[in-house]
Amino acid sequence: MLLKIPGVLNAEQLRMVRARLLAADAPWVDGRVTAGYQGAPVKRNQQIDENSRTALELGDLILGALERNPLFISAALPNRVYPPMFNRYEGGMHFGNHVDGAVRLIPGSGIKLRTDISATLFLEPPENYDGGELLVEDTYGEHVLKLCAGDLAVYPATSRHRVTPVTRGARLACFFWVQSLVRDDSQRRLLLDLDQAVQKLGATGADAQALLQLTGSYHNLLRMWSET
Repeated sequence: MLLKIPGVLNAEQLRMVRARLLAADAPWVDGRVTAGYQGAPVKRNQQIDENSRTALELGDLILGALERNPLFISAALPNRVYPPMFNRYEGGMHFGNHVDGAVRLIPGSGIKLRTDISATLFLEPPENYDGGELLVEDTYGEHVLKLCAGDLAVYPATSRHRVTPVTRGARLACFFWVQSLVRDDSQRRLLLDLDQAVQKLGATGADAQALLQLTGSYHNLLRMWSET
């Protein structure tokens, strides 16, 4: 499931995040420090040191925004979220075709996270840079994503994807992974469709008993498919 979630961050939050990332003392490092054997040869970008105060504080802000976003919760059904990381592409930097690693160790915790969902939160307005498109492949072809600042793209971590070279300006983004309560992508898609239908019917004053039955079906499917 490839989904755009608009407005995860508001204008004030975006200004604050970009100011921290563009500060003279921002702790940028080579992005290959967190790349695996597959990604390292094709990864050319910079990242904020994931153990730095900047990464931890901005990551908490992102996590708070995600917790308050009903579409993200409904679509991802998060069990665990990897601490958000931040990257920058400029001067021809890019990330070639790759598939995200299946399991990641959450730093300093000893906890392993299965990467069911990959997520990219765009932080820079698209008119401020050329290139830097996120290209995600699925059975229907290649999808080109260059979203507005504050918008989030979520897609299966099994997808092959890449970031095209940035030829003007700088692309700033946040990225992370989600271990979902529901491992299977097609099941998450069905649950999202059902949840959205329930919400729309509830808002239109649909028959109460039919709505209760449909809501029960949603929760019974979630109960059947969820892993905790």
